[in-house]
Amino acid sequence: MIAALAHPFRRAFTFLEVMVVVVIVGILAAIVIPRFGGVTDDAKSSALQGALGGVRSSIASFRAKAVIAGTTTFPTAAQLATVGTVVQNEIPKNPYSGLATLQEVSAAAAAARTVSDPTQYGWNYWVDNAATPPQCVFYANSDSATTVSDGEGGYKGANEL
Repeated sequence: MIAALAHPFRRAFTFLEVMVVVVIVGILAAIVIPRFGGVTDDAKSSALQGALGGVRSSIASFRAKAVIAGTTTFPTAAQLATVGTVVQNEIPKNPYSGLATLQEVSAAAAAARTVSDPTQYGWNYWVDNAATPPQCVFYANSDSATTVSDGEGGYKGANEL
C-alpha cells in the first residue's frame, strides 16, 4: 500500500504580500481619519449649544411665569439648581468639562464671560433681580475652542456662546 505523502510545505502569504496589504490599509487610514477627525468637536459644540439653549429657555419660561404672576424676577442660582423649579431634570453636563455643577459669578465676570475654577464647576450664572430691568447671564465655564464660527475666520470659545 502506498501512502500519499503530504507536501512538506504549506502555502502561506509571503512577506511582500503582507507588506502590500499594510501599505494599502495605511493609505486608506490616512484618507479616512482626517475626514472624520472633527466629528467629535462638532458634536461637543452642538451639545453645548443644545444645553445652553435648553437652560436659557427654562430661565425665560420661569421669568415669563413670574411676570404673569406680577413679579419680574429671574430665578436665583439656588432655584436654577433645584430640579423641578426651573429645569425639569438636572442641569445638563457641560460637554467640555463633563461637569453639571453651577457657580454664581459677579457682574464683571459675567460681562467678560470669565472662566473660573473650571475643574469644579461646569456652568456660570449671574443674576441681578434688583436691576431695572432684572438681568441674568448663564454660560459655560470653559474657554475651550468650539467649532462655532466667530464671523472673523476663527472660532468662539465655549464661554462665548
